[in-house]
Amino acid sequence: MLIVRKYGGTSVGSAARIAAVAGQVTELAGQGHQVAVVVSAMGDTTDRLLDLAREIAPTPDVRELDALLATGEMVSTALLAMALRARGQPARSWNALQLPIETSGFAGRARLERIGVAGLREDLARGLVPVVAGFQGRAANGDLTTIGRGGSDTTAVALAAAIGADECQILTDVDGVYTTDPRMVPQARRLERVSFEEMLELAGQGSRVLHLRSVECAARHGVRLRVLSSFTPGPGTLICREESTMEAPLVSGIAFNRDEAAITVADVPDRPGMAHALLAPIAAAGIEIDMIVVNAPRGGRVDLTFTVHRDDFRQALELCSAAATGCDGARVSGDPQVAKLAIVGSGMRSHAGVAATLFATLAALAINIRLVSTSEIKISVLVAEAELERAVRALHQAYGLD
Repeated sequence: MLIVRKYGGTSVGSAARIAAVAGQVTELAGQGHQVAVVVSAMGDTTDRLLDLAREIAPTPDVRELDALLATGEMVSTALLAMALRARGQPARSWNALQLPIETSGFAGRARLERIGVAGLREDLARGLVPVVAGFQGRAANGDLTTIGRGGSDTTAVALAAAIGADECQILTDVDGVYTTDPRMVPQARRLERVSFEEMLELAGQGSRVLHLRSVECAARHGVRLRVLSSFTPGPGTLICREESTMEAPLVSGIAFNRDEAAITVADVPDRPGMAHALLAPIAAAGIEIDMIVVNAPRGGRVDLTFTVHRDDFRQALELCSAAATGCDGARVSGDPQVAKLAIVGSGMRSHAGVAATLFATLAALAINIRLVSTSEIKISVLVAEAELERAVRALHQAYGLD
């Protein structure tokens, strides 16, 4: 098999862990597999580099910040290649400029466009293990760029698609995808298999095991994903296309996200173009908007509420407040102490009563629902962050996931 393996920061967080990763990769190659590896920066290296940059400049130049942050992955690739060679396994490190990994878009949030794989194919054909730096790319002008949250996962999936890998394995500190976070609900179960569609919803609603961008890339290119633990042997969880021969579970899992913030614009004139006027400046700043709800008109006015990542809350609130000055009587308020939870399952398409169970369970706990959004296989609600854990535990039991 041709396998792409991605190791996260925890997996390569020290010299001893890098040596352990080298042992795993050497063993896999010794079984006759061709292996390419993508690595993240060691441990909390990215956070430490960010702190250092902010000591130098409170608002660092984005170009230079990308150049700084990209060094974390370069350290990991070189060290892992050294560790593999020390074990007798030929290996070579690669960064985004060398391959190249071409990107476009905003600094700090660049998007992958193309991966040059000629050098990687040559390495694989000669029995070498190519070790590739995740999270980074090369802009059209030659600058180093970073590709934002979940960047190394996305690099690994895109690389697997580019070289036609049989499987992309994401190794992390958990041994698979669970029905919910087992640290919150000890009764949570590991899932053997999850469809791309379900994983897209779980990742999009806050599951931290895989980042949404990586799952989108895998689904688009048909790359089989497997989540494994880098510390505990096991089969992990396979993410692949849904098998039509099997009946889908009613609810596969419950995802949640504490990093939400809500912004409400009250008493907006009910006329065409107002939502665009309020939200366009936020989109132009590269801030992603998640849930959006507009209530029913009353007296020619409506309330518009939307959510953003908590890191973007202050900037989004300022931009929205400035835009709202053009709306007579509109009032802007925000709440960064909210959380989103979602129930996800392909079986929801063909079963009634899923939403009723959710609402009844939360009502019994006197938990107020602030926003609701739905898709064919998902129902998301926004609640006070302080109520999140009670809600997740109760719903996990209500849907028979314990």
